[in-house]
Amino acid sequence: MHQGGPYGTPRHPHRIGMATSPSEKEQLQHERHELLEQLTDWLETPMLVLGFVWLLLLGIELIWGLSPALEHLSLGIWVLFILDFALKFILAPAKLPFLKSNIITLISLVVPALRLFRLARVLRAARAVRGLRLVKVVGSLNRGMKALAASFGRRGIGYVVGLTGVVLLLGAAGMYAFEKDVPNGLGTYPEALWWTAMVLTSMGSEYWPKTAEGRTLCFLLALYGFAVFGYFTATLASFFMGRDAEDQGAEIAGSAQIEALHEEVRQLRQELRNSRSANP
Repeated sequence: MHQGGPYGTPRHPHRIGMATSPSEKEQLQHERHELLEQLTDWLETPMLVLGFVWLLLLGIELIWGLSPALEHLSLGIWVLFILDFALKFILAPAKLPFLKSNIITLISLVVPALRLFRLARVLRAARAVRGLRLVKVVGSLNRGMKALAASFGRRGIGYVVGLTGVVLLLGAAGMYAFEKDVPNGLGTYPEALWWTAMVLTSMGSEYWPKTAEGRTLCFLLALYGFAVFGYFTATLASFFMGRDAEDQGAEIAGSAQIEALHEEVRQLRQELRNSRSANP
């Protein structure tokens, strides 16, 4: 005997191979999106701490090199980053947009894997090693940017100051790793740190990077310095304009003076209405 729902429709259409309705697909995507947000909230603090530790280890690797214990620690953090990325990719409702928005993170996770394969023997040439380090530096800066954004917010002055500090320290470590072995290069990390500070402040120096990786990193540092210089200029301008607006003796009328003028105009209008009503 045929058993069906109202109007003869099957009670469980999905059991007989019928396609899922659009509303069910939207509900499933909504549930997966909520689960992804919950997972991101749970892992935010641990990944934040690991992100800063990763940046510290990268700086040590570029300047002095890692000891065996620190290499194992770096490898363990890298594995945790891969697991975190894999879980978020599995739960992401839209796979392709997720990959597009995290392409730099994906590349930074793939590069360390080259050390684990025999392909690394082919990549032991100095140029190949510097190229991999450049990708790792850029990817780590991207991770540091996300970690700082989670801590301070993308529009806060604390975020910009913190990110500038990370770019300065890690950028100097990258420049030192790229330029320390070339003739008349950046022989010490303090020298690379001073050079990077000059680039970020748009002052420049007489030294010009000699390796292709150093020039690429120099170009990225200069772009960041140009952008953050404009931000700080706008912030200082807003600060002094706010001070002028509060100053009664400022040459430019501020909000307090304008509000006082509006209040006087309102009082004059009220007095005119009262005089008209008193003398019809």
